[in-house]
Amino acid sequence: MLSTCGLSDFSNRILQRINQLRASGATCGTSGQFAPAPAVAWNAKLTQAADGHSQDMAARNYFAHDSMDGRTFSQRITATGYSWSTAGENIAAGYPSVDAVMDGWTRSAGHCANLMNPNFSEVGVACVPGTSSTSYNNYWTMDLARPR
Repeated sequence: MLSTCGLSDFSNRILQRINQLRASGATCGTSGQFAPAPAVAWNAKLTQAADGHSQDMAARNYFAHDSMDGRTFSQRITATGYSWSTAGENIAAGYPSVDAVMDGWTRSAGHCANLMNPNFSEVGVACVPGTSSTSYNNYWTMDLARPR
């Protein structure tokens, strides 16, 4: 099940924003200038990995790339059965909309560089609501990769 924080047209909207940025090229702060990059496609297994991590962060009230059990994003992606040659991850918390989280990731040098990496060809994104007892009202995970 895709976690979308109840946002309408979630996957289409985020894919549109990612591919708009990639088509334009970007300056990513200290990560440098990026030429336009090919569009990425939505991938269900990457979305599954992203969803699992956002669910875990919300359930356990933490915010980190590594899971509390020590798993890395690449291990979570592999666990879905996705065979990747290169992979990366963006996480965020508290952003209320696709536009807000994309603006945040674009302003962050490392996250922007992941978005612009021409080696990535597929993406999956999830947003999971927090609760009254979590630090954030929602938890975002974006997994980017290229299959083998």
